[in-house]
Amino acid sequence: MKLVRVAADSELAQFDCGDEDLNNFLIEDAKGFLNKRIATSFILEDNGIIAAYFCLLNDKISKQEVSNNQWKKIKNRFPVGKKFSSYPAIKIGRLAVSSKYRGQQIGTKLISLIKDMLDSNSNYSAFRFITVDSYLSAVGFYGKNGFVKLTQKEENDHTCLMFFDMMELE
Repeated sequence: MKLVRVAADSELAQFDCGDEDLNNFLIEDAKGFLNKRIATSFILEDNGIIAAYFCLLNDKISKQEVSNNQWKKIKNRFPVGKKFSSYPAIKIGRLAVSSKYRGQQIGTKLISLIKDMLDSNSNYSAFRFITVDSYLSAVGFYGKNGFVKLTQKEENDHTCLMFFDMMELE
């Protein structure tokens, strides 16, 4: 398997992870998001078959998004004088594994790859956190991969904002 960055001229094969929204993003939106400089997508290819994909975009964790209690925990990660009203992050905008590749720990391997890729590549802007608007059904998966709920309430009926502190890699 190899990781390939989606480009404007990439030929994207069909993909089915069992979620129509995630399937449609890859086929219908990934190149447009790249073209408009909104997000960069990557596919995990296995002999021409898309086994999984994810996309990354800029984000922030801000005081307005979280409870006072959780914000205090975020702020306490920083020294006095470096406590701001928001902190830079990179968001995992989408992450999906093809139904054919489930049960092979590909999602967990992709999360590790994303952390390593972002930690070791100086081509990305400075950031402290990785964020994700996790589907409620995936909160356990992200929790097992080191992500913590940023808010105790769900953002809407189907997602929960979560974060990973990159300082935990050191």
